[in-house]
Amino acid sequence: MKAFITLLAVLVLFISSTAQVKLPRLIRDSMVLQRDTKLNIWGWAAKGEKVDIKFNGKTYKTKTGADGKWLIVLPSQKAGGPFTMDIIGSNKITLKDILVGDVWVCSGQSNMVHQMNIHDVTYAKDIAEANYPQIRHFWIPTLTSLQGPQDDLPTGYWKPAVGDEVRPFSAIAYFFARNIYEKYHVPIGLINSSVGGTPIEAWTSEEGLKEFPLLQATIQKNKDTAYVNGLSRRAFSGNGNRMPPQQRDKGLTGSLPWYDPRYVPASGWHTINIPGYWEDQGIRDLNGVVWYRKEIELPASMDGKPARVFLGRIVDADVLYINGKQVGNTTYQYPQRRYIIPAGLLRTGKNLFVIKVTNNFGKGGFVPDKPYYIFAGSDTIDLKGYWQYKVGEVFEPRNGGGGGFGINAQNEPAALYNAMIAPLINYTIKGFLWYQGEANTGRAAEYAKLQPAQITDWRNKWKQGDLPFLYVQLPGFMDMNYLPSESQWAALRESQLKSLSVPNTGMAVAIDLGEWNDIHPDNKKAVGDRLALIAEKMVYGEKDIVFSGPLFQSAVTDGSKIVISFTNTGSGLVTNDGEELNQFAIAGADKKFVWAKAKIEGDKVVVWNEGVPNPMYVRYAWADNPDGANLFNKEGLPASPFRTDK
Repeated sequence: MKAFITLLAVLVLFISSTAQVKLPRLIRDSMVLQRDTKLNIWGWAAKGEKVDIKFNGKTYKTKTGADGKWLIVLPSQKAGGPFTMDIIGSNKITLKDILVGDVWVCSGQSNMVHQMNIHDVTYAKDIAEANYPQIRHFWIPTLTSLQGPQDDLPTGYWKPAVGDEVRPFSAIAYFFARNIYEKYHVPIGLINSSVGGTPIEAWTSEEGLKEFPLLQATIQKNKDTAYVNGLSRRAFSGNGNRMPPQQRDKGLTGSLPWYDPRYVPASGWHTINIPGYWEDQGIRDLNGVVWYRKEIELPASMDGKPARVFLGRIVDADVLYINGKQVGNTTYQYPQRRYIIPAGLLRTGKNLFVIKVTNNFGKGGFVPDKPYYIFAGSDTIDLKGYWQYKVGEVFEPRNGGGGGFGINAQNEPAALYNAMIAPLINYTIKGFLWYQGEANTGRAAEYAKLQPAQITDWRNKWKQGDLPFLYVQLPGFMDMNYLPSESQWAALRESQLKSLSVPNTGMAVAIDLGEWNDIHPDNKKAVGDRLALIAEKMVYGEKDIVFSGPLFQSAVTDGSKIVISFTNTGSGLVTNDGEELNQFAIAGADKKFVWAKAKIEGDKVVVWNEGVPNPMYVRYAWADNPDGANLFNKEGLPASPFRTDK
C-alpha cells in the first residue's frame, strides 16, 4: 500500500507538471512584439486546459485543443513599453520588460552571422558607446532537422544593445536597427537565424521547393533515417584506417613539441615570409601541417601586460602558441584571427611565437593584405617578415577505395528552415533582412528561381501578406581580372538583381564593399546603412529619399555606340572617384567582349569601342571582383553590375 501511494503521488506530480502552460522560446522576458497589427501568443498545456493572458490592462482567453496547443491573438498594440504579461493556466507565468515596436527576421549565411565582436577594432567606438536598451537581439544557434518542421527552439534569449551585450549582435543587423531607431524612436527586435556557408535551399521549406524535383527527391531521401545513418556509417568506416592528424604530426609526436620553448630547432627548418601562401614560396601542392616559428623582440613597456595579436586570415586552420602557451586557435579559414594574450605571458626581450597551420585544399598559409601585429596599450609590434618553417605532416590524397562522405545536414534542402525558421512563423514581424548567396555561386541560374521561391515561401508561412524582403547583393571577392571574362559571382549577382521583380523587395548593392582576400569584408556598417535606407523608403514611407544606386533599365544602339538608361539615378550619375567610367565592356554579335570607353550624358551612359563598329551588347562590372567599378549616383550609392547579353 505504501508503495502504491508513492507511485500514485509521483503519477499525480507527473500529470500536474505536463499540464502546466509552456511557452515557446521566443516568448519570454525582454521580447519585442510587433506594433500596429494583430499579435500571436501561443504555447502548450494539457488537453482542454483554459489559458488566460493579461496584457496592457485587458484579459484574453482560450482553451487548448486536443493536441495541447493554444494560441491567442491579441489586438493591435501601439509602440511602447516596457510592459508585463501574465499567462495563466494551471500555473502562472509572468513576463517582464516587454517592448512593442518593429521585429525583423535576419537570416542568411556568415555575413549575416558576423558579430560586432568579430569587428571590434573597426567598430570599437560603436561598441563602447552602445546604449540602446530598446534595440534587442535574439540569437539562434545552428540547428538542423531532416525530419520536418520543428515547433520550438531549444534555447535563446532577448539581449539589449547596451555595453558588451552588443558584441554578439549581427553587425549588419545592429547598424540597420540603429539607423531605424535613431530616426523613428521605435523599439526594434532582431531575430538572427543565420548559419555560415549554407545554401538558400536549406532555408526554404519542403512546400516552398515544390517546383524543384531534384531537391524534393533529396528531402524525401533524407527523411529515411536508415539511409542517412548508412551514409554516416560508410563515411566513418572509409576513414577508419586513417590516423588522426595529431598522431602523425611530427610537431607533436617528438620528445618535445615544436611549440615548447625547450625545443631546439635542428635540420629541416627553412625561411618563409608572412604573409604569403607556402605554394608561392617553394612548397609545392602541399595539403598538410606546416609549423611557423619566430622569436619576437618586445619592449619593456609590454612586459606582463595583456595584449592582442592580429594574424590576418590563415588558410585553413591555426593554433597560436606564445612562450609555450596556447593563446588561440581557429578551425576554418574565413574569420580574421584576433586573439587575446593574457596578462603575465609576455616578457621583455625575446618571446617565442609558434603557429601551427593546417591546410586541406588549395593554397595554404597567410593571406596577404591583412593586419599582422601584436599590440598592448600604445605599443604595436609588426609580425610580418621572415619566419622559420617546417612541415609537420603531409596529408595523403583521398582515393576511391571505400568510404565516402556523410550528410552535412546544414547544407540539405529544408533542413535549416525546419529547425531555425519554422519555430518562428507564429511570431508576428515587420519583415526580413537577408544576406546570402556565396554558397550558391556555382548555380546562379537555379538561384534566379530559388530566391523568389524562398521569398514566396516565407510570406506564405507567416501569413502576413507581402512582408518586406530586403536583401544584400554579393560584394566583390577573389582575384581581380583585368580582362573581360566570365564570372560565377557576377552571374549570381544578376540572379539576385532579378528578384527585384518580386513585389515589395529591396536590394542593397554592395559591389564596392568587398575585399579581394576576404569573403567576410570588414565594412558591415555600410551594408546595414543601405538596408536601412531601403526600409525607410519601402517600409517607413519616406518619400523624398534616394534608397538605391543606379539599376540597368534599357540599352539602345545608336550607330557605333550603345546608350544605357537607368532607374534610381537620384540627383545625377557620377563616378565616385572623379576618374573616367571604368569596368564597361562591349561586344558585337560574336559576344567577344573588349573594354569600352564610356561617358555620362545626363542620366544615361554612352558606351563604345572603335574596334567594335556594330556593337550589340554591354556589360558593367561583370567579374568576381571588378576593380574600380565607379558608376554611382550623387547620393553615393553604387550601380548594380549588369549585362545586356542574355
